[in-house]
Amino acid sequence: MDKAQIAGVGQIAINTHDIERATAFYRDTLGLPHLFTAGPMSFFDAGGVRLMLAMPDRAEFDHPSSVIYFTVNDARAAYAELHDKVKFLQEPLVVHATETSELWMAFFHDTEGNTLALMSELPKEA
Repeated sequence: MDKAQIAGVGQIAINTHDIERATAFYRDTLGLPHLFTAGPMSFFDAGGVRLMLAMPDRAEFDHPSSVIYFTVNDARAAYAELHDKVKFLQEPLVVHATETSELWMAFFHDTEGNTLALMSELPKEA
């Protein structure tokens, strides 16, 4: 393998302005395993990808993060479970369908205003 070839995603940074509130949201509300805290940063395991919550250290980094799509077994079931805990932008919807499957997504915000999504690919219902 070429040393410069990208092998995957190792870490995603998520901006926060209140590290304790954000840590509680990702740990307690979403149920992600908290790995460790290092100074003003908090780290989580999202299925093998590390999420880093941190306060932006420069003005040009002070913006919402990219949309992070969390895979779940069933976006509709996860929506029902989290509905009273997070602010969803709409109910789950099919964003793509093939002859055999449907790609479901439900978008929501974390406590810092970052947009996140639940995503699942399910067999097409008859």
